[in-house]
Amino acid sequence: MAAGFLLSFGAGGSPAVSQTSDLVSQNAFRVCADPANAPMSDKDENGFENKLADLIASKLELPVQYTWFPMATGFIRNTLRANKCDVVMGYAQGHELVLNTNHYMTSVYTLIVPKEGELASVDVLSDDRLKDKRIGIVAGSPPSTHMARNGLIGAAKPYNLMVDRRHESPAVDMLSDLEAGDIDAAILWGPIAGPLVKQDHPNLTVIPLINETLPPRLFFRITMGVRQGNAVWKRKLNSLIRRNRDEIDALLIDAGVPLLNDQGNALYEPRS
Repeated sequence: MAAGFLLSFGAGGSPAVSQTSDLVSQNAFRVCADPANAPMSDKDENGFENKLADLIASKLELPVQYTWFPMATGFIRNTLRANKCDVVMGYAQGHELVLNTNHYMTSVYTLIVPKEGELASVDVLSDDRLKDKRIGIVAGSPPSTHMARNGLIGAAKPYNLMVDRRHESPAVDMLSDLEAGDIDAAILWGPIAGPLVKQDHPNLTVIPLINETLPPRLFFRITMGVRQGNAVWKRKLNSLIRRNRDEIDALLIDAGVPLLNDQGNALYEPRS
């Protein structure tokens, strides 16, 4: 990885619908989402981004309405920019295709290994125990550079990056290969790895790669993406993110998403 409405308050404190140039629905929380992107989103609405959409919609007192489209080339052009929806629930901070809200989570790439195996205490890719191991990696993802630096690419097994998840699922395939012993370890984006391992792979463990100090960075702040120019809608969502942070944190942690502090150098500890 949505509709929204705009609400302002008059001098007397009563709600009034804002009249703005933002082309945002006032009748539904219209979400752009991939129909086959579990554990983040799916057409059965079981993903944690689906649950996040439900949470935000409930605060707006609006129903959720989805526009489904594979999250590959053309996703934003055919959904958000086409005014078929108003928000993407998960989008990396700083991406020029969308206007980013404030981030609602910071997460990181992870190393996944057998829970009882010799690699279970590895937490950096320079660890000698990874030498000559066959590691699954999504081709072109940021950890590839770290693997190359540490001489791990030669034995690596690459998995496709840009796919239609309705027909191919690199993350699911990678974890199945790890369980079967076809690879010795896997490297995946934490919000994918954590929930999948929690749901289906109790014999595996997920290790956040928070100790890598050289570029490229492996942690990213995740926002909601709205159309360029929809500044009023962005501020509305920023307010909702800020005021409902505890519920958002609880939702993500329950899903199994590894959360970091804003600096990306330590695990995040929710407010008690």
